[in-house]
Amino acid sequence: MKSQRFSRLLFLSILTLLIGCHTVPVGTTQQSKAEAITDMSASDSLTEAEINGLLLMREEEKLARDVYRVLYEQWQHRIFNNIAQSEQTHTNAIKTLLQKYGLNDPVINDSIGVFQNEQLQSLYNQLIEKGKISLVEALHVGALIEEIDILDLQNELNHLNGNDDIAFVYQNLMRGSRNHLRAFVKNLKRQGITYIPVKLAQDEFDAIINSNWETGKK
Repeated sequence: MKSQRFSRLLFLSILTLLIGCHTVPVGTTQQSKAEAITDMSASDSLTEAEINGLLLMREEEKLARDVYRVLYEQWQHRIFNNIAQSEQTHTNAIKTLLQKYGLNDPVINDSIGVFQNEQLQSLYNQLIEKGKISLVEALHVGALIEEIDILDLQNELNHLNGNDDIAFVYQNLMRGSRNHLRAFVKNLKRQGITYIPVKLAQDEFDAIINSNWETGKK
């Protein structure tokens, strides 16, 4: 019964993720794609690397949400509000995986700017300080966050050991992050700024920026 309840929670979370991981324009998704998650393979136990990855991504997606909420209050630019809502669905999706695997949620306090991971706490403080300098700097912060997310999600995917449910979530989060990166770069261009990647290799960055918006359909 408990397993069925978690499967149902996961289904609802992934359905929300597929609908909510896109910034406007929002892509449509097929319900059958979300339903398939309940049949995906999952291990009875996770490796230490997989556990640490889920804990990291839970707070990292919260970090993105928190930063964008603060920067929206600062600059009233709708891109931050739109993407903050997407990041909420991202962190909720990871939370559902934590529940499914019986892991303790590191987000004990869901207040803005509060993290258990000390490195993320320090990063949050730095990003907020930079993002409050100007709107251009705030957009740079957004693009940097999405670069970090993309790289960390790819790293976590590389450490998975056959858990298709986790892979499915990570892959959808990556699609959302690539869309968010495109949005921030586009908004910087409107400000007369050409964004230069900080974390991603130039060729990987170019491939993302020069490709079409992703809707989650595969």
